[in-house]
Amino acid sequence: MDLSCTPEEEEFRARLREWLAEVLPTLPPKPSPDDWPARRAYDLGWQRRLYDAGYGDVHWAASPTVRLIFLEETEKAGAPYVGAGFVGLLHAGPTIAVEGTAEQRARWLPPILRGEEVWCQGFSEPEAGSDLASLRTRARRDGDDYVVSGSKIWTSHAEVADWCELLVRTDPAAAKHRGITWLALPMNAPGITVRPLRTLAGSAEFAEVFLDEVRVPVANRVGAENDGWRVTMVTLSFERGTAFVGEVVACRRVLTELAAEARGNGRWDDPALRRRLGRLNAEFRALWRLTQWDVSEAEASGGVPGVGGSVFKLRYSHARQELYDAAAEVLGADSLDLDRPWMPDRLSSLSYTIAAGTSQIQRNIVAERILGLPKGR
Repeated sequence: MDLSCTPEEEEFRARLREWLAEVLPTLPPKPSPDDWPARRAYDLGWQRRLYDAGYGDVHWAASPTVRLIFLEETEKAGAPYVGAGFVGLLHAGPTIAVEGTAEQRARWLPPILRGEEVWCQGFSEPEAGSDLASLRTRARRDGDDYVVSGSKIWTSHAEVADWCELLVRTDPAAAKHRGITWLALPMNAPGITVRPLRTLAGSAEFAEVFLDEVRVPVANRVGAENDGWRVTMVTLSFERGTAFVGEVVACRRVLTELAAEARGNGRWDDPALRRRLGRLNAEFRALWRLTQWDVSEAEASGGVPGVGGSVFKLRYSHARQELYDAAAEVLGADSLDLDRPWMPDRLSSLSYTIAAGTSQIQRNIVAERILGLPKGR
């Protein structure tokens, strides 16, 4: 697909830049990282501004080029990230748009776009992380409801979520990939306990979620019963294929900042460091081009990213870790101070080779689905 910009797309870029320049100075101060109710309000308030300005559905309804322009310009301008809206806007929402019924799309998509509801992701379990198909959370049918019992871990934004994209096992006798169902779980249902988890970086955007005989309407099932693995692959293709687009732009900005810092503190005189930063610049330029290709492939396939997302996720995860290791090299002894720029991101980058599918899982996908190699035994 040709991703060069048309005059209309360049007009969109100019209009977006003008709007960002006007609205960003009027935003309130960002809340404390530990104040999740305030962070929810801040993030949803930004999404509402985007919606009112006509940009609320750009992740879903715009062309690939317009989507990339939007992500590039908002990141360059320092606009707020989707934050607490991450799962709804970039995971659950696109999945429901592709797999949901007309009634489900009408119920769940508008509140996500208007910044009214937050979703969390209930996929991983203590014994089912990389091997997600080994999940044990059970759902038995009881009339018009499923009755769900089990637990989830690393549940993003569960402490402030209204809904959860939840994977459950509905047929324990079936092969593990074939007995799974995708449900939309209301987080205010009786029987749900949320226990926040604090990360190495000191943040608490994840939680354990315990489900004790929680009733979920059958109408909240997305896709057919026991077809949840296929629906999940749609969700994960968005997570691996397009959800990190803005972060590539952010990493390129960090590289520019690191070069400026190195020139100021004398580290720029080290030729090995200059080569390292130059190689990382080439890495992220290449990842941006791969992003363009992945998004265009998604458009050609009806909106669902393909296996190229695994190629991107694999390389991006490692490149991000290398970037923040380089940041520590630029800062020297000051890198031990978590209040210094980039150091909290260095800690969080350690999770990227695990989150959204481990690097080992991504290598298996690339080997089997792109290279055509036989499955390992």
